[in-house]
Amino acid sequence: MMRPHPHRRAMLGAIAAAAATPAALARGRTYQRVVLLGQSLIQRDVCLAGWPGMAAIAGQLRRADVVFTDLETAIDVPGAGAPTRTGEVLHAAPPVVIDCLKALGVTMVTTANNHAWDLGADGIRAAIAELDRRGITHAGSGGDLATAAAEAVQSTPHGRVALVAAAAGAIRDGAAAMPGRPGVNELRRRGDGTLEPADVSRVLLAIRAARRSGATVLMCLHNHYWEPRPSDTPAWQRDFARACVDAGAAAFVGHGPPMMQPYELYRGAPLFHGLGNFIFQTRKIDGSYGRETWRSLIVDARFANGLFVDARLIPILLDPAKDGEFSRGLPAIDAGKIVDLRGES
Repeated sequence: MMRPHPHRRAMLGAIAAAAATPAALARGRTYQRVVLLGQSLIQRDVCLAGWPGMAAIAGQLRRADVVFTDLETAIDVPGAGAPTRTGEVLHAAPPVVIDCLKALGVTMVTTANNHAWDLGADGIRAAIAELDRRGITHAGSGGDLATAAAEAVQSTPHGRVALVAAAAGAIRDGAAAMPGRPGVNELRRRGDGTLEPADVSRVLLAIRAARRSGATVLMCLHNHYWEPRPSDTPAWQRDFARACVDAGAAAFVGHGPPMMQPYELYRGAPLFHGLGNFIFQTRKIDGSYGRETWRSLIVDARFANGLFVDARLIPILLDPAKDGEFSRGLPAIDAGKIVDLRGES
């Protein structure tokens, strides 16, 4: 039931229609409002001075029970560790960027990505400590493999929401969590192009455990095994996302390519294969990225009884202009193109 991304309205209609059955099941029940965002490559405290569109973004996010993004930077504090890479590809920011995301409304993040290890193992520990200090729910990295692979749960007035997270591709030697070693929950691809069965099994077990506990389960994959055209979704990722739904995930969220990918519905659950960027502050020179990098969506979704009900997909535009070392990369709602989706009432 795939649709090419340019045909946005057709895809959105398909999502609304396919969500009708879960909506019917959820009739009269309490809804969880969950916002899903693209990745946040945030390198400085952009909340301090603010930007045009910030108030509208924050107003949209703060109404939700859960707001989810990818923390696409290591957190630099004393003792975090020396950089493991240099130049424009080093992503390291002070902990105030977490305060900024929290002020905007973010409550939940994945730390499973190819930049979590930019300050080494001590950087992994530092990011976790700073997130814990601020009460941000996080999954995808940890002090060992079991912790990195485990679901993280946020309690809300309308029920529990769990996150399971993994990263695939561009995970450098030493960055993957192992028994007794900090790192990220890595999903490896074998030489024949298939995923490592043990890694897939570990992810699916975490999803099943979270669903058995009664939580609404979100699965996030940060993927750098890109297709020749990064806006295309690999067939293996579609299969993996569907397996996650079969295991109990209510929604699948993909990050990694700095642009959106197609999305689809499977058994009533939305598979957002690539949500692109929510904040994108890159050191790369102007023109390094195409127009698609600076467009994304806020997915304002409702769930009930662990199932997707409906969503409002709100297009956003990011500012690509350079502001000193980094691109501004800050979002504003593209108000003329908001589409409301409703399941069966």
